Amino acid sequence: MASLFGHSIIGITLTKLFTSKHNKLLLFIAIGSTIIPDIDVFAFNFGIPYMHPFGHRGFTHSILFATIWALFLTRIFGKDQRGVWFLVIFLSTISHGIFDAMTSGGRGVGFFIPFSNERFFFPFREIIVSPIGIKKFFSEWGLEVLVSEFKYIFIPCIIILLFLNIKKKFFKI
Repeated sequence: MASLFGHSIIGITLTKLFTSKHNKLLLFIAIGSTIIPDIDVFAFNFGIPYMHPFGHRGFTHSILFATIWALFLTRIFGKDQRGVWFLVIFLSTISHGIFDAMTSGGRGVGFFIPFSNERFFFPFREIIVSPIGIKKFFSEWGLEVLVSEFKYIFIPCIIILLFLNIKKKFFKI
């Protein structure tokens, strides 16, 4: 997986990209939605194997899960801007699997679970897979993860955020 940091910047960027007003609740939910797919790591505690549909990078990384999650949260919180809320939450959630499919490790992402148990990677796999666990993250491996995420996730997000800021200042949008 990409780290919590790498996933979170995506939620921030998507919220800023699709909303004109500062919406703290949507921002918080978008960040949470980029992280929630990794709740499946708890499956290991129940003896559910990695490649099981409910194993790591399985159902919670799927397009169906992202859709259900976005519909659920939009229904509860997105009272006045349902389209924007759904889009931001859906893209934030599905981005998790997309970035995991670009990492150097694991066994692929089950984008189409429950319709197909096949796991996928993208041809671009330059993001170094993050270790599971805090102790392992604060190591040389964790530093390598952050460097790769900075190159492939943070810099593009920062460019988008800078562009949006410049656009707002100069074009009063």
